Formats: sequence, C-alpha cells, structure tokens
Amino acid sequence: MNLNISGHHLEVTPAMREYVEAKLERVTRHFDHVIDMNVIVSVEKLQQKIEVTVHVRGKDIHVEAVQPDMYAAIDLVADKLDRQVLKHKEKRYNDRHTDALKYQSMPEQPAA
Repeated sequence: MNLNISGHHLEVTPAMREYVEAKLERVTRHFDHVIDMNVIVSVEKLQQKIEVTVHVRGKDIHVEAVQPDMYAAIDLVADKLDRQVLKHKEKRYNDRHTDALKYQSMPEQPAA
C-alpha cells in the first residue's frame, strides 16, 4: 500500500506523519485490498482539515473531517474511513455470496 501525506498551507511534521500512519493502519487491518491512500492536511483560518482518499479495486473512498484540533481531526477521519471501508467490504462480501446462492439449485418439493 502506498501512503502519500501532503500539507496544504502547512508543513507536515514527523510526529504528525507517524500519528496519521498509526491511525490509518487500522484500515489496512480490516481490509487488505487497499491500493493506495492520499492524505491532505490543510489549515483554513482556525479550522484544521484532513482529507483522505483511499483507492481500492473498483472504488475510491473519500473522507474528510474539519476540527479546531489537528489530532482530533485525524481521529475523526480515521473513524469515518474505518466505517466506510467496513461497509464497502461487507457489500463486496454480500455480492459475492448472493451470486453463488442465485445459481444454486433449489430442492424440489414432493408432489402432494
């Protein structure tokens, strides 16, 4: 998985980079098929904004969070991303298994 962290109107410190990597590691624990992640950290007046785009096979998942505190924004975006990735994983799993059930033959009912 490729992780790209960039700052907009802000320099990304090593401590911030480590914190983002630690929080987003949870996503790869739940879902292995992540191709890459792009993280943009920005400051707009007094609001800290985090945008994360995760590229998985067949879909791009985009999440953003705005908070007065940078670390609170990182926590919030990690939670949102985790929920969306689990939802995507569940949809993939359900689609695969409903197709298998669709082609399975139904047992015949005895004639009464």
